[in-house]
Amino acid sequence: MRRFFHLLACSLLALWLNFPAGALASTTVAVDLAKIELSDEGYQLAANFSLELPRGLEDVLLHGIPLYFTTELEISRPRWYWLDEKPVENSRTIRIAYNVLTRQYSVSVAGNLQQNLATLEEALNLVRHPQRWIFAEKGLLAEGETYFAAIRIRLDMSYLPKPFQINVINNSSWRLSSDWKRFSFTA
Repeated sequence: MRRFFHLLACSLLALWLNFPAGALASTTVAVDLAKIELSDEGYQLAANFSLELPRGLEDVLLHGIPLYFTTELEISRPRWYWLDEKPVENSRTIRIAYNVLTRQYSVSVAGNLQQNLATLEEALNLVRHPQRWIFAEKGLLAEGETYFAAIRIRLDMSYLPKPFQINVINNSSWRLSSDWKRFSFTA
């Protein structure tokens, strides 16, 4: 068993060393649309992201290593007498994995909902256009108050195997992340 893990680590390291230096550098991630709506269940986020997966990360995925995309959301309200109030700091992670035997991609949201898809494009569309995400209960935000929201999406490198995490430290092109998109809304 120990030999298996040693061979797995060596093959992952070989895969990492064969990536061209600029394979991931030209990728951009952006938040195209973000809005907050009130529903019967609570406050929900509707968002659209621009995301193109570079060839190097496609290869990582095809070799059986899942990728995790984390959407982070912060809601704050300014106060003149103290620090800003932050009633909501929440995140949600979407996992994309490839099964070599079935030749299908599986997408799971926060470890619960899993869906099998035929193509990578279909799987990425679930990341680009996520289902409405209920991030706060109905009474959590004060009605009629103005709040400021900040949202971003990023490839969560903490879930990757250690050899790839080392690459993140050495190569900034592996850091796939959008800038924070900030907007205001009235609860």
